[in-house]
Amino acid sequence: MSFGSFDSQEEHFMSEINMTPFVDVMLVLLIIFMITAPVLKHAVEVNLPQASSKPQVNKPEILSLNIDQSGGYILDKKKLTEKELNEQLQQASKASPQPVLHIYGDKKVEYDYVAKAMSLANGAGIEKVGFVTSPGK
Repeated sequence: MSFGSFDSQEEHFMSEINMTPFVDVMLVLLIIFMITAPVLKHAVEVNLPQASSKPQVNKPEILSLNIDQSGGYILDKKKLTEKELNEQLQQASKASPQPVLHIYGDKKVEYDYVAKAMSLANGAGIEKVGFVTSPGK
């Protein structure tokens, strides 16, 4: 795009961008959004009932499952076989509120024993299982 008089033989090019149309469009868009934003209310007016609730008083029991180096299961300081552990977890899952199972796995225990304990807890219907570790240095 060139600007200049018709008399001149030299052509001078303007290397600047004309910002006026851009500013005009932005102002129009700003006005449109300022007008339409309050109108676009997507909330439904509902008269909600009033209610009060009390915090849960009875906390769930915590079952501590220790898995020693050799893969032995100790549930709440009682050494159990895999079958006995399954029976204990089945009984515990029927309690209300359902207990939380904390698994304390020895650092050197094979993962297979931990996986079996998790599978037994899942099969028994225990929904909350957590792993307990010692904090790192």
